[in-house]
Amino acid sequence: MTKSCDNAVILFARDPVLGQVKTRLSPFLDKKTILELYTCFLHDSLDKIRQVENADLFVGVAPSNQSGFFSGMPGADIRLFVQEGKQLGDKMRRAIQDRFAEGYEKSVIIGSDSPSLPVTYIERALSSDKDLVLGPSTDGGYYLIGMRGKVVEVFDGVAWGTEKVLRETCAHLARNGAELELLPVWYDIDSPEDLRFFQTHLQLIEQAGIGKVGETGKFLNKILGDH
Repeated sequence: MTKSCDNAVILFARDPVLGQVKTRLSPFLDKKTILELYTCFLHDSLDKIRQVENADLFVGVAPSNQSGFFSGMPGADIRLFVQEGKQLGDKMRRAIQDRFAEGYEKSVIIGSDSPSLPVTYIERALSSDKDLVLGPSTDGGYYLIGMRGKVVEVFDGVAWGTEKVLRETCAHLARNGAELELLPVWYDIDSPEDLRFFQTHLQLIEQAGIGKVGETGKFLNKILGDH
């Protein structure tokens, strides 16, 4: 895939391998069901980034494409790469650096744990004129990070996987003199409690006519019951 515009949207995803994804949902769900659920997350996330206009699309997979899931992606509109680096911050920095080196002016990374994320939030990040855009999540982290023109060094010294991620990232901004735009709050799905909330939220989104339940919503209705 050759560069076709100035914006890059990157989906960070884990390789869907049995027993290696969404482990916090065990033992609430068995490993096979968790794998099927995460595969639904991926299908919906891929469908979401394909709705973004005026952006080249990428998937950064970790630790590798062992499962072959991403080799079977329909269409040739998404470029696949393996995440490089030890910690999440290193991996995000490298992914954004590589996009800027390829000539992109804006780069946005989203995770695969927010399959209900509105496409408009991604588009808003791409239209921002700030140096850094963050989408805060309810667990204290963020569901989206975007940069314009250059890498803003906000990754070092962040306690990844804790509720301090967003706070520590914002604290680094003062040292860089970078301008920040915060998107509306959204949420990740990590725990069994998150799943029930997520199922209800998806149903309300569809009833309100502002989105679809997608593959994930259909699968949740199947395993949790349609209430």
